[in-house]
Amino acid sequence: MKTPQMIRDSRVPLLLLLTGVCINGYKPVIIVHGLFDGPKEFKTMFRFINKVHPGTEVKVIDLYDNLSSLEPMWVQVQGFSKAFDDIVQKAPDGVHLLCFSQGGLICRALLSMAPDHKVHTFISLSSPQAGQYGNTEYLKRVLPDFVKKTVFRICYNRVGQKLSICDYWNDPHHRSRYLQSNSFLALLNGDRPHGKMKAWRENFLRIKNLVLIGGPDDGVITPWQSSHFGFYDSNETIVEMGNQEFYRNDTFGLKTLNARGDVSMCLHSGVKHVQWHSNYTVFSSCIEKWLT
Repeated sequence: MKTPQMIRDSRVPLLLLLTGVCINGYKPVIIVHGLFDGPKEFKTMFRFINKVHPGTEVKVIDLYDNLSSLEPMWVQVQGFSKAFDDIVQKAPDGVHLLCFSQGGLICRALLSMAPDHKVHTFISLSSPQAGQYGNTEYLKRVLPDFVKKTVFRICYNRVGQKLSICDYWNDPHHRSRYLQSNSFLALLNGDRPHGKMKAWRENFLRIKNLVLIGGPDDGVITPWQSSHFGFYDSNETIVEMGNQEFYRNDTFGLKTLNARGDVSMCLHSGVKHVQWHSNYTVFSSCIEKWLT
């Protein structure tokens, strides 16, 4: 397993790497990958960023790549946190955080647990922020003998919670089991109250912008509205963000962010899950303007 120090840097001047000073006027961009991928999947995104913002320091954290991305979410958060802190400490003017798929949940946990994170904009790129519940190719790769109606049997126990996908599996037909057994998403969203909720909320609210990107042809994030904090009710009818209990109760600060005018949603059809970070239209219309 890679150590938190193994971070891939963009090709920028040595002085910039050593000092973290944003000499070109652009804040550093930290990227966290998703399930079953790693830094190599973000070569195109790196080119996009440096095409429009030349010299931007782009760092894709090289941890928990490929099959290692199935490690428990809290284990990954701990590892990413050390690498994240090392980068942020060298960026006095702050950073932007661009996080894909499962990585979007890791990043939200990082922000919630870091009292001085200095993240200006958090871009959540096709991430199951409200959870996942669907029969997808990813599910078949992780749990080939299960379908969405039976996944709860493995996910909602101690063994299942050692798989990352189980840590955000949100079965709308077994809400009580989810609330009782889920050790990650239920805490992160404040679905199950805990003693750190107030501190996590205050930390998360330090961001200046939250950008939520997703679309109906994603094919993996299910329902796709989860990328915009929507999710199924017990009838598998979509409940949009504003009617979610965690939003109404403002458990982790989402309602406050939205009231501040700091939540932006970007929707694109025709984009498959693995295409979000290599689609220039998505980049130019949803991402570019936030990375200044």
